[in-house]
Amino acid sequence: MSTERPYHHGDLRQTLLVAAVEMIAENGPAQLSLRDLARRAGVSHAAPRHHFKDKAGLFTALAAEGYRLLAEALADDLALIELGARYVGFAVAHPSHFEVMHQPDRCHLDDPDLLAAKARAWDSLRAGLPSTLDDAEANRAALAAWSIAHGFATLCLTGNLPAAARDRDPAEEFREIAGLLDVDPD
Repeated sequence: MSTERPYHHGDLRQTLLVAAVEMIAENGPAQLSLRDLARRAGVSHAAPRHHFKDKAGLFTALAAEGYRLLAEALADDLALIELGARYVGFAVAHPSHFEVMHQPDRCHLDDPDLLAAKARAWDSLRAGLPSTLDDAEANRAALAAWSIAHGFATLCLTGNLPAAARDRDPAEEFREIAGLLDVDPD
């Protein structure tokens, strides 16, 4: 019986990212090692280092991929509450990406791909704001909206929503809750 690993065909970088997402879902990012990742992907222990250099490089690539996926989820011309619902839907659909995206100490924060992906996601969020806001107001409003959606998504993913809310579609629950904040002062 041969102990050699088969030659890997296809997009090894993407295969490693998919395997990393699975491993993070199973045990969290702290437990992931490049050696275990290689074993899971069926490649030599040096293969992940060829693509990512180090564990932070892997997490940076995952975070950038997550921000690209988020930007795609927010890409349509949507009202702010719907953007928040899409943010929640993204978090629930991609919990491993979501977790890594929001742990900057695990990533190379100066990575150009990560910075571009984050900017695209931010721009998608800001697109849902009224055009009458000046730049400073738009940044504050976007941060407020992001905070609300992120908080709700985090509550969903950590199992901290009240029981009645846990039984509902998270995006729909967010739409209803965010709608309560749309108070007309007149």
